[in-house]
Amino acid sequence: MVTSGQKDVGMEKKNIDWGSLGFAYTKTDSRYVSHWKAGVWDEGAMVSDAEVTISESAGVLQYAQTCFEGLKAYTTADNRVVAFRPDLNAKRMSDTAKRLMMPSFDEGRFIDALDQVVKANLAYVPPYGSGATLYIRPFLFGSGPVIGVAPSPEYTFRMFCTPVGPYFKGGVKPLKLMVSEYDRAAPQGTGHIKAGLNYAMSLYAGYEAKKQGFAENLFLDAATRTKVEETGGANFIFITADNKVITPKSPTILPSITRRSLMYVAEHYLNLETEERDILLTEVASFKEGGLCGTAAVISPIGSITTAEGVINMPSGMDTMGPVTQKLYDTLTGIQMGRIEAPEGWIHEIA
Repeated sequence: MVTSGQKDVGMEKKNIDWGSLGFAYTKTDSRYVSHWKAGVWDEGAMVSDAEVTISESAGVLQYAQTCFEGLKAYTTADNRVVAFRPDLNAKRMSDTAKRLMMPSFDEGRFIDALDQVVKANLAYVPPYGSGATLYIRPFLFGSGPVIGVAPSPEYTFRMFCTPVGPYFKGGVKPLKLMVSEYDRAAPQGTGHIKAGLNYAMSLYAGYEAKKQGFAENLFLDAATRTKVEETGGANFIFITADNKVITPKSPTILPSITRRSLMYVAEHYLNLETEERDILLTEVASFKEGGLCGTAAVISPIGSITTAEGVINMPSGMDTMGPVTQKLYDTLTGIQMGRIEAPEGWIHEIA
């Protein structure tokens, strides 16, 4: 029964054990597809087929011409289904496409595709309080045949969704990181865009880290190997001894929407001083808390960082989030779930 002030989204949920979901793919009923050919995008359509058929010489296969986004839909406390700042995902994908010589997908159409995908799969949107969310994956790739090193003559935009649980197994627990001996992104390269090739470059380093018992890597800047940049799939935030929230500033890290939102929350909701600046690895030991932030995990606290010189143990410990990180997490997730009033434009209602 829907209580007073709640909204009935009008669809029976799938028989899924929402609390047991991991961060893995589950096929849902419908997805959105649009094709670009001869300089224009077609009208696009919802389809049931989850398979993609392309030329063996497609640009995505030959020259890694592909990019993607990641965002979530949530069931709020008053039973609405919403997405968090999807306009920023649309803009970031447009910026990425331009850097990869691909046609941008119109930002307004991106939002319309999001609405169509979520509405068609409402039965897969986890209920409020389950700890699960509906992860949405828009992606764009060169689908036309090409042999010479050149942009593809045709492109495909697709958007699908899948219900997911926590990104890291075991939920929100402090992570053990290691400083990677590999470089994630070159100066003046593509580290600032959400290109598939950037994530491919992080896979081997991530495998090596996990083989040694670590959850993730900490990548340093490639130019000097002295500054903290990001992990293979998340940005960093740190809390200084005087409760300032700081985050790395670099032209070779992805501009995380979650990080941007957390910095706003820190300043405007928690009245904390914030700063985006170079962060030297040598000063990390002076911080009292740290976390990885991104769409998938929101914030995952850092417990320790293993460097070539030794182990940095965060004072917040290996058991729980530090108090400031916890406040940031609780406030942002409260905004996403409708428990806390959101800044104007942050919440996009779908159903």
